Amino acid sequence: MVTPHKHASKLLVALAALAIGLPFTLAGPAVAEPATPPVLPALPFPIPPMPPGFDPAFYRPAPETYANLEPGQLIAARQVNVANLSLIPVNVDSWQLSYRSTNTRGEPIAAVATVLKPRGYVADRPLFSYQIAEDSTGNYCMPSYQLQMGSIPATFTGSILVAAQFLEVQAALAQGWAVVVPDHQGPDSAYAAGPLAGRITLDGIRAAEHFDPMQLSGTGTRVGMLGYSGGAIATGHAAELKQSYAPELNVVGVAEGGIPADLSAALKMANGNLSAGLIFAGALGVSREYPELRNFLDANMNGLGQLMMAAKEQLCASYQSIFFPFADNIGMLAKNPFTDPTVVSVLDKTKMGKAVPDMPMFMFQANPDWLIPVGPVNDLVTYYAQDPNARVEYVRDHFSEHLTLDPIGAPRALLWLRDRFAGKPVAPGVTTTDVGSMMLDPATWQVWGETVGTTLAAAFQQPIGSGR
Repeated sequence: MVTPHKHASKLLVALAALAIGLPFTLAGPAVAEPATPPVLPALPFPIPPMPPGFDPAFYRPAPETYANLEPGQLIAARQVNVANLSLIPVNVDSWQLSYRSTNTRGEPIAAVATVLKPRGYVADRPLFSYQIAEDSTGNYCMPSYQLQMGSIPATFTGSILVAAQFLEVQAALAQGWAVVVPDHQGPDSAYAAGPLAGRITLDGIRAAEHFDPMQLSGTGTRVGMLGYSGGAIATGHAAELKQSYAPELNVVGVAEGGIPADLSAALKMANGNLSAGLIFAGALGVSREYPELRNFLDANMNGLGQLMMAAKEQLCASYQSIFFPFADNIGMLAKNPFTDPTVVSVLDKTKMGKAVPDMPMFMFQANPDWLIPVGPVNDLVTYYAQDPNARVEYVRDHFSEHLTLDPIGAPRALLWLRDRFAGKPVAPGVTTTDVGSMMLDPATWQVWGETVGTTLAAAFQQPIGSGR
């Protein structure tokens, strides 16, 4: 028998449950927060990592696993061990993140980045996004693979640029910064497809900021970006896209050098030049993101051109450079690509100068650059200068050339970013400074001296940047 007291108690419980559930009923079904994927442990030594082409579960997950995710949202995460030359371990915390990004058609894609930080916790640690000049068409050339302990060394794969520019990453870690290194060419290794690379870079920053083990401050994290040559393609486009694509990011400064502002100009200058092989690989990479360009190449290339394209389908940067130098790329085509409306349209889409970045910029370029012409960079700076709110410092080096300016200019760029992280203001305006050589800047030798010391310490398993 149910007593009146028990009946009243049950009624009160039912009314309370109804009251609690009513707001959710009126508001519709609750949307659960996306679950953070588990972080898988690093491979035990001496098991080598698999190249991306043999690791589709991480690099090419099923589209339904990320189709409904937001840009930058994590798909998977795993701890990795990074090393110099695939052999000498670096004593930092490091992971690979697979995350949702967006291609140039607005479709969701999976992208990968390597994130690193010094050991230990530091409050309000800044994030440095470094875009390595991958300059390749093979997925085994991706930084996320090449930076791992036990990967096929760059001396064999031809990913010398990845190995060399990893020193700049370590210079940033030595400052106490967290770092994200995106595979900005995307899952199809679309070398030189700038708008794609810019989106992947910005989404890599988003992913790093929301990956709990990085211990960052979310969207409040101070972010700086740097890239040289092929890395400047991703960096420059990311800077221009940031305001429209990722406005919530707190990007306090962007530095770029050896800037491929106009692929069309680079292709014209490379024809019959030493750089013909490497620059043509850029056209091949762009055609992977813009199929209409590939259709043009397939329809108009002669037999030698078809052979060159086949040879370059899966090569890293060094081999791209030494295969078919001085080639007459235009002469292999039945039609002039620079008068074809389809080709002109694609090349225009990959050209910088579509928007003025809303953050301070440090740009540096060799005036006698034989690989990337200085003229389009001058034009880009002039375009930025039309905006009274632009904040650009442009340095033209009259003694260096393309390959030497990277190590010469990087220290100045890192110190410039350090000032931005420290909150030093940059007045509106655009300045152009001509120098004999940035090598004469004493900061160059100071920073590289510190980097050499850091690298040597890393060889003896000393932690990098933990005291910062």
